Amino acid sequence: MKFINFAVVKFSTFVVLGILTAYFYPIPAILIYFVLALLFGVFLLWFWTRKQLIQNIYFGIAAYLCFFAIGYFSYQIRLPQFQPKHFSHLIVDDNPEIIQLKINQSIKPDQFNLKYFATVNAINGIPANGKILLNISKDSLQEPFSADEILLVYASIFEIPKPLNPHQFDYSKYMKNLGVYGQIKISEKAVLKTVDGSKTLFGIAQNFRAKIVQKLHKTKLQTDERAIIQALVLGEKNDIEKNLYNAYAAAGAVHILAVSGLHVGILYLILSFLFKPFLQWKFGLFFQAILIVLLLWGFALLSGLSPSVTRAVTMFSFFAVAKLFNRETNSLNTLFLSFLTLLIINPLWLFQVGFQLSYLAVFFIVWLQPLFYRIGYSKYRFVRKIWAIVTVTLCAQIGVLPLSLYYFHQFPGLFLLTNIVVLPFLTLLMCGGILIVILAAFQILPHWLAEAYNYVIEGLNTFINWVAVQDEFLFKSIHFSALKVLGAYLVIIAIALFLKKMKYRRLMFSLLAISAFITIYIYDEYRTSANQLMVFQKSRQTLIGYKNGKDFVVFKNDSTTNISENYPIKSFKTAINIDNYSEEKLPKLFQYKGKNILVLDSLGIIPKQKNTHTIILTNSPKINLNRLIDSLKPQQIIADGSNYFSYVARWAETCKLKKLPFYHTAKQGAFPID
Repeated sequence: MKFINFAVVKFSTFVVLGILTAYFYPIPAILIYFVLALLFGVFLLWFWTRKQLIQNIYFGIAAYLCFFAIGYFSYQIRLPQFQPKHFSHLIVDDNPEIIQLKINQSIKPDQFNLKYFATVNAINGIPANGKILLNISKDSLQEPFSADEILLVYASIFEIPKPLNPHQFDYSKYMKNLGVYGQIKISEKAVLKTVDGSKTLFGIAQNFRAKIVQKLHKTKLQTDERAIIQALVLGEKNDIEKNLYNAYAAAGAVHILAVSGLHVGILYLILSFLFKPFLQWKFGLFFQAILIVLLLWGFALLSGLSPSVTRAVTMFSFFAVAKLFNRETNSLNTLFLSFLTLLIINPLWLFQVGFQLSYLAVFFIVWLQPLFYRIGYSKYRFVRKIWAIVTVTLCAQIGVLPLSLYYFHQFPGLFLLTNIVVLPFLTLLMCGGILIVILAAFQILPHWLAEAYNYVIEGLNTFINWVAVQDEFLFKSIHFSALKVLGAYLVIIAIALFLKKMKYRRLMFSLLAISAFITIYIYDEYRTSANQLMVFQKSRQTLIGYKNGKDFVVFKNDSTTNISENYPIKSFKTAINIDNYSEEKLPKLFQYKGKNILVLDSLGIIPKQKNTHTIILTNSPKINLNRLIDSLKPQQIIADGSNYFSYVARWAETCKLKKLPFYHTAKQGAFPID
């Protein structure tokens, strides 16, 4: 590919390395000024060497260190410990405080609460900052809050809890990657006062989107069809039912529901067509570029500025500017330039799945699609169009496959069929959706148009549901570790380089990459083959898992229902790479590594076995724990999530007096028995 600016690629790489270093190894706040002084010296070195006619190695080192430092400190300064006014420095022991909040945006609610991202403005009158997750019970709230609204609440800011079982989705970590370090749970009674705050562009866009959604609710559009339109045009996915979303995911079409570069590209083509008459004017190109960029950013604001949309709009903005000034560029340069720009602005995006998948998909499309397209080139225009869709879909899937397997552990085998059928009509769906949203906003949407669009979306959903139920083509519970992700990308890149230019060195590199992946696979099999006994945390239920090599048995007190696809077993057995799974009735006494383990349930029947290493208390047994400890002399006691908290508190106090280790899974999480 001609005119690749490798400097931008290298600078982006060092910014990423800086961000990752700060993520895993943040420096103490006390050393920040020392490191800043050191980096200032590096900057002076770069400033001095750049004036030389022939650059030496010191210039390159200084330049790369500067970009490394930019990545490091752009992430570091966003951590709470480096923000003097962050709310975490003002709260004490989760005590209730008078907190002033500003609503940023609403997010998908759960079964009981409406949820918002909000900014802390002050605590007890002391200025503060920092983002929190605001949960307000649905039953207590008369009317939802809007963006830019200021609330005065009397509440406590709590940490977002970490998962209580291993290999579960870490919501706390996910929120921290969004810059959210606390949460508030209240009812409307805790809201002391509400006022309108100063308007922001993002807040205006969010409120405008909410009004459009309200007007769409008043049309003849059916529930599922309206939810699809909201997702396609407005980036509003809150109304999509879980079953429908899962069907799109199983069919390999979930990217249609998430406003992304595909939607922005379609919108760019629509706007370019609509503003084509501008090119007949003297300064028409200038006005066309400005209008398209402004409208694209308006669309990005309206859809919530998700990472994938922001990436796409930034790229198209760079393309428009390059075209405006008649500067030569290409997609790869623009991709890395937008990548570098966005990471400097917000380094937290690097850890968001949408951002990662978006850039990987576009990179592999730009890099590999020309190669794939040449292989199947046809003289027939219709065949070329279909082949273009096939190649783009294949390249995007190749680019995101390892990371998708790592995050989601499933692969939709019919993704190609889905995209061949859906993508040709997506432009029509977008155009129709935009028209319907505009007409609904002005409350002039004719019934016949709404019903016609209902019919089209209903047909799309029917096809997606048909693809989704082809279970034999949906591969689930695929174990894929982080090491396998790295190995897979090494293999993909090595083979792609060899196919682009078949040389002996590249062939050897490909073979070495394949050998490395096989080595990683063998190591991963060995690493996950160790035996393990785990007492899981599950409210009102007892679950004990025993892993023996590739076999996994779950002992439970309820033998009527299968829980293999439920929390917390589903993700656990995928993460530990299980081949054979079974469920059995929970025994009262069993051995593990030569140690006797006693399970006491609500009956509280104590066996005659005296040599007991561990006692597991389940279903709130009515026992005298003092007498039990004196009789059996256990080395540790575990209470799982099926017990009453009042009982657990009493047991914990008894064990404290006896100086005996006591573990409660509802507070401390699942317990592995060694």
